[in-house]
Amino acid sequence: MEFSSTTNRDEVIVNLSGELDEKSAAQTREYLDKQLRDHRYNRVILDFHGVSFMDSTGIGVLLGRYKKITENGAELCVRNLNKQIDKVFRISGLYQIIKAV
Repeated sequence: MEFSSTTNRDEVIVNLSGELDEKSAAQTREYLDKQLRDHRYNRVILDFHGVSFMDSTGIGVLLGRYKKITENGAELCVRNLNKQIDKVFRISGLYQIIKAV
């Protein structure tokens, strides 16, 4: 998994690339947690444009970050999900708590 991020004032956009699965879960958690530790944002947008696959481990990563982000009064959003990842979001109910923008 590869990461890059851009910030504007109180918002960060994290660009993800690769597969969000068991192999990349720890690395993804660490990167996102560092972003959250180093700055206070009102909104965190995860851009899935470069993500080709996500499994249940990825769901766990997102739920954990959702909890941390919302505890700080911020909003977690996602964008650019491919069909497979969109299906994972729909079936798991992630869209009920994580907004697509």
